[in-house]
Parts: sequence; structure tokens; C-alpha cells
Amino acid sequence: MKYRTLGKTGVKVSEIGLGTWQLGGSDWGDVSEKDALAILHRSVEMGINFIDTADVYGMGRSEKLIGKFLKETKETVYVATKLGRREWIENNGWPTKYTIEMVKRDIEDSLKNLGVDSLFLEQWHCIPTEMLKSGEAFELLENFKKKGLIQHWGCSIESIEEGLICMEHPGCETLQVIFNIFRQKVATDLLPIAKQKNVGILARVPLASGLLTGKFKKGHKFPEKDHRNYNADGTAFNVGETFAGVPFEKGVELAEKIKEILKPGDNISMAQLALRWILDHEEVSTVIPGATKIDQVTNNAYASSLMVLSQEVHQRLKELYKKEIEPFIRGKY
Repeated sequence: MKYRTLGKTGVKVSEIGLGTWQLGGSDWGDVSEKDALAILHRSVEMGINFIDTADVYGMGRSEKLIGKFLKETKETVYVATKLGRREWIENNGWPTKYTIEMVKRDIEDSLKNLGVDSLFLEQWHCIPTEMLKSGEAFELLENFKKKGLIQHWGCSIESIEEGLICMEHPGCETLQVIFNIFRQKVATDLLPIAKQKNVGILARVPLASGLLTGKFKKGHKFPEKDHRNYNADGTAFNVGETFAGVPFEKGVELAEKIKEILKPGDNISMAQLALRWILDHEEVSTVIPGATKIDQVTNNAYASSLMVLSQEVHQRLKELYKKEIEPFIRGKY
């Protein structure tokens, strides 16, 4: 495992981290506590030291499992969490504005769930663009940073516009953004600015909800409670969070074309090469694929040790994106 500096935080994090939406047990099918803890322990065994979660993943379940894991491990692990969508879920809509009382409640609950005195990284969780433009949300996190309840703060965003807005505030240390072979515009329109401002980049949905593993066939049916079923067309939340916004059937076709370019072999999977493509962008601090099985963690971690992809491969993927992928991207971007 190789490590990179997480923007202004100065902390060295593993190139491959772990996203834990899956451990919430509600939007990817059931993951037992035993399996969740095994996934977390395998992660640190593979050199992973960065874990991303959110207060709404299983409405606290993911955070609580990580909290239990932190008590069991002796390794140094940096945990990032997120806030802001809890109010949206509880009130069936966004609040008019976030108050200091709301943020205090959310932060204190995350502290309790994780069993820590201070959050390493707190992030706004894809709140509306207008709330970011006002700047009030940033000042709320600055307030709790001064109080020591959070050490660093950043934003999980849904569009390049939102990322640029967030980076205007000098206190923003990280951006979490959907970045993968299906969503390449981030590389040209966001990453160079992040590098200039020394803002850490967390690449989420790196495998496009599994499409970029190349394992799915047309007609595949996902369980009813899996977001790849109920949010395939953006019915529940931003369609970009599911299959990176590509219609599933079209995504299967495109994944086959990507596979022809990446040329996975017996010892290197398409998923590993798709993660390597992201890591070839030096502005990315860490990639945070999720996992429902231990072997997924192991395989994902090995992407850090792969050699960089050739310029020819990058160019062919860029051409495929412009000609055949970009027209099918849906959702804020």
C-alpha cells in the first residue's frame, strides 16, 4: 500500500481507503455485524488507514460498527464522517437552513457512535448548492473546529460547480466527489483547481456501483432494498450515486468496451485497473470503494501496487468517454 498527503490536513492516508455505506446494512443488502467487522479488520491488514462513513448510513449503524472496530484495533485509523442528510430524511425535505443546534446534535451523535472525543474529518453530505453558496454551512463547521469537536472539515459534493464554491473557503480541506472512468470531466474541470488550492480529493463511487468490475450482464436484477434497484433512475436521491448516473443496461455495454481497453488478466481484475485509472491522477488523495465481502477489500487494496496505466490506455479511455459515455451521464455533474 502506498500513501498520499490528504491536502491541507498534512496527514498521510492510504491510496485505497474504505467506504462504508455498505456497512449501514440498508442500501446494499444485508451485511452482518460479524462480516462488517471482518471487512474493517482486513482493511487495516491490507494497509488501509482511511475509512469514510456518514451518520445516515444505516442511521448510525455504520458509525457504531466502526466505533466497535476502533476499540478492537491497535492501528492508527483516520475516520471521516458526514452530516447534513439526516435532517433531509427526518423532515422529508431539506431544512430552510442549518442551525448551530442541528450541527451540534449531529456532531455529538457521531462522536458517540464512533467512540471518539474529536472527529478527524467532518464533511457536509451533499447539501443543496444554494446552502453552499451562502457560506453559512462552512462557518458552522469552523465554529466546531474551534471548539475542538472536529479536527478538519470538507464537503461531499455532487457537481463541479459545488466543488469550486467549497474551495473558495480557505477552511475547506477536502472534497469528496464521484470520480471514475464514467465521470472523467472531474479530471479536467476540478482536480487542477484542487491541486492549486491544496485540497484533498476523496474519490467515491469509483467502480460505478459495481458496473466497472465488468461482472454484470444485461437483465441483472438487484434486491428490492438495494439502491441499485430503487434508485437506478434517481427515484430516491441523486442518480449519480447509482452507477455514476449511467443507465444500467447501457452501462453494461460500456463496461465491456472499457474492459477491451484495460485488458484485465488472470491476476489483475478490471476493478483493480479501474481503481488504478483513478490513482493515476496525482491530485486524488485516496479512493474509497466499499465492500460487502472480505475478498473485495483485498482485491481493491492491491490496486495501489499496480503500475500506472499507459498513456495509450488513458487516451483511448478519454476518447471513449467523449464519444460514447458522456452523452449518457445523468444527474448533477
